[in-house]
Amino acid sequence: MTMRSRREYARCTALFLAFGLMIASTPVWAAESPQDRMRGPRRVEGYYKGRITPHWFAENTCFWYRNDLAGDKRQFIRVSAEEGIRREAFDHARLAAALSEAAGAEYKADQLPFDSIEFTDDAKSVRFQVNEASWVCDLSSYTCSKTDVAPSDAEDEQESRSGRPRGPGRRRNQSAESPDSRWTALVKDHNVFVRARDTDEEIQLSTDGAEGNAYDLLSWAPDSQTLVAFRVEPGDNKEVYRIESSPDGGGRARLHTRPYALPGDKFAMYELNLFDIETRAQTKPEVDKLELDWQRPELHWKKDGRRFAYEKIDRGHQRFRVIEVDSQTGRTRNLIDEKTETFIWTAHTENLRLERVNWLDESDEIVYASERDGWRHLYLVDAKEGRIANQITRGEWVVRGIERIDEPARQIWFEAGGRNPDQDPYFLHHYRVNFDGSGLVALTEGDGNHSIQFSPDRRFLIDTYSRVDMAPVHTLRRASNGSLVCELEKADISGLVAGGWTAPEVFVAKGRDGATDIWGIICRPKDFDPARKYPVIEQIYAGPQSAYVPKSFSPFNRFSSLTDLGFIVVQMDGMGTANRSKAFHDVCWKDLKDAGFPDRILWHQAAAKKYAYYDISRVGVYGTSAGGQNAAGAVLFHPEFYKVAVASCGCHDNRMDKASWNEQWMGYPVGPQYAECSNIDNAHRLQGKLMLVVGEMDDNVPPESTMRFVDALIKADKDFDLVVVPGAGHGNGGAYGSRRRDDFFVRHLLGIEPPERRRGRVE
Repeated sequence: MTMRSRREYARCTALFLAFGLMIASTPVWAAESPQDRMRGPRRVEGYYKGRITPHWFAENTCFWYRNDLAGDKRQFIRVSAEEGIRREAFDHARLAAALSEAAGAEYKADQLPFDSIEFTDDAKSVRFQVNEASWVCDLSSYTCSKTDVAPSDAEDEQESRSGRPRGPGRRRNQSAESPDSRWTALVKDHNVFVRARDTDEEIQLSTDGAEGNAYDLLSWAPDSQTLVAFRVEPGDNKEVYRIESSPDGGGRARLHTRPYALPGDKFAMYELNLFDIETRAQTKPEVDKLELDWQRPELHWKKDGRRFAYEKIDRGHQRFRVIEVDSQTGRTRNLIDEKTETFIWTAHTENLRLERVNWLDESDEIVYASERDGWRHLYLVDAKEGRIANQITRGEWVVRGIERIDEPARQIWFEAGGRNPDQDPYFLHHYRVNFDGSGLVALTEGDGNHSIQFSPDRRFLIDTYSRVDMAPVHTLRRASNGSLVCELEKADISGLVAGGWTAPEVFVAKGRDGATDIWGIICRPKDFDPARKYPVIEQIYAGPQSAYVPKSFSPFNRFSSLTDLGFIVVQMDGMGTANRSKAFHDVCWKDLKDAGFPDRILWHQAAAKKYAYYDISRVGVYGTSAGGQNAAGAVLFHPEFYKVAVASCGCHDNRMDKASWNEQWMGYPVGPQYAECSNIDNAHRLQGKLMLVVGEMDDNVPPESTMRFVDALIKADKDFDLVVVPGAGHGNGGAYGSRRRDDFFVRHLLGIEPPERRRGRVE
């Protein structure tokens, strides 16, 4: 595999989760960050005060923000954080009158002609810009005049100054030049050489390199006394193929290939080697070789410049180690060595806002995230002694992100879910705790999903929280103890409600064990009539790498293309998905066909018991990617309940999808469980109606996964629908695929022909 191919493969693999989640649960708006997604979109007609963008001044004791209101009106608010006073930033009517007189134009108090302001140092005047001219208004006399001092461009300031520093990152030195500039390291004829910078003399350090087992990844110790290198035995480097049938410009079909490791494929093997530059001695530390797919070994050098450490994940994800090496002697020891009977969640953790290993260089400690006690918590590891010093967080709740590690103060700022027993366990709350586990402080408390923005000096925070059935609420709190300073805003959704917006219902039912709560939402038809019976459609994505039911407010009607057609649409997170206990998560282990279906079916039945209009004799399901596998699995393994399914770009056999994802959950080596969970091997089970959608240029799940499912269905003499979208990538087939999905449900759940449509919209 070429270096370029490695980088491309790494990029595609790393993007898998983000893209998979995007198509699994299509976002209802574009946003810049997770915090923005919680706070909501910038401008939606009928939805106001959904977000706050603070602009701090007066040595971080005050801030202002702008409320955009209906009819293009706006309001500027000033908050004194120390006094806890929220008020208008100035007298809007007086400023409008003064500016109108000075500028010779007419301005309204609620439609001032500027977007941002800047207070002078004494806060007695405010600057702003109108067209190309800079103005200043004296707030004691309300006299406006032009000025040569332009206001800073507040809109370009960092909107959330919370940042996410987590302490020192890894330090890597892959440079061929030694830190003392005396040597240049290189690989020649598969072996390691060093060249003296002053004489150009080349010295061969290794002799065991060969084609197919050559040296690579040269890294110098900070003291330049040791050179670290890996001897690399390549993996299978097998490829997947895509045929672009209809390229732009016409002509012949085009073949596209790229490296793509499948479960069970041979990975590259990395053998650790040390070279003493002074003695020319070569040492092979007594450690297992690293077995890696697209990743590369990463070394973390200790402060002493002599010892380094690296992470090792065993194939199959059942053992995780942090191994320390003395670069001068080759002696090794395990600083962390965790084992499990199921899996350690080490791959596809992109949706978590934390690293498993967080180095504290000044104290030679590690903040380590682990599920060893049955819940994801933080531990302090003494890297000098190679042992866990203490558990930092504990309880029947999960840490889901580290916002900041403050090493001098020995504190961790983090986010977690499930600590508030009277709230949805998926809601994010924010906390601070000391390294020794003492002093746990809750920084947020409202019943909702929280995001925070710190003041630049981190003395205050703006807490924004919402639910799918509650618009955002913004408060100002003290970062020292989480206490409330003052209320800021509550989002105004009166215009949305007047326009027909309705909130989803949060619905909770017991899972298969009769004790665990399964959380979901119910979205009802546009012209809902409780006296009617409605078929139900479930959007499914049961990938174990996250949880998927929306938790924050959206100003848009979710699933409107289907609810407008007369369907109830639901979504829930069954067992086997993430962000609950380890036992909850482990349900997926070697059994992805489970997909939480026992919990999902009980959830549907509980909803039908409560609501007479909820017709569980007509239940459909759809999903994309892993959700495509789940949707097809519904009518293979649970046809007594699910009657209609649409599966888009599905991973229909876990042996035919990326090794990094599937070996994490299905285990290694590849065993009979893969066939047992395969939609392809179980195609003969199909009952009900099934439509398959695939993009021929899918670069995430190979399109052949769908086509082999098609082949198996044909051989089993099963009827189904197939939509192949030329040129399309990983997704639901775009507007055409969505329209075909909706029509499929109309035909087979409503029992009528779909209405005439143009461009995917009902006319």
